[in-house]
Amino acid sequence: MRCPYCQHTDSRVLESRSTEAGQSIRRRRECLQCKHRFTTYERIEFVPVTVIKRDDRRESFDSSKLLRGIIRACEKTGIPQVRLEALVDEIEAELQQRSVREVTSNEIGELVLQHLQALSEVAYVRFASVYRQFQGIRDFVETLDRLKSHTSEIDAECADESSSSQAIEEEASASLMTQA
Repeated sequence: MRCPYCQHTDSRVLESRSTEAGQSIRRRRECLQCKHRFTTYERIEFVPVTVIKRDDRRESFDSSKLLRGIIRACEKTGIPQVRLEALVDEIEAELQQRSVREVTSNEIGELVLQHLQALSEVAYVRFASVYRQFQGIRDFVETLDRLKSHTSEIDAECADESSSSQAIEEEASASLMTQA
């Protein structure tokens, strides 16, 4: 590491500390030539993700732009800002884990909708109306119907799990009574 004071290339590490929730390491260093101390930060370098827009333009992925859109969709829903920032971090992490470095804006929109569906139905519909460019009430109704059928499927799965766990409890209770 080059000293910012004398440009000498040798220094020793005095202290290392994890910062930014483990996303980087802060190191205090001392130059071996001029003895000045300075701080360096070590971070993981992410390979940039390129977003292919609807009009075939390409631009770098911008998490703050995504966050602004999600915040707009979640206005007055009571979802804390911290949760929305975590959602953007989750989506960005999913994109970073892909082997392909180019992603379409449609893929990002669908990822957001998947996350919002579990978080808030109102935010889901708001985001879908902008992302899918709703033209009229029919688009809203179709989305609401899809959301309703998905919610019904989840409710049915939960009911199945509840009835099977109830059957297991009854079976265990009967087994205990026969042993007594």
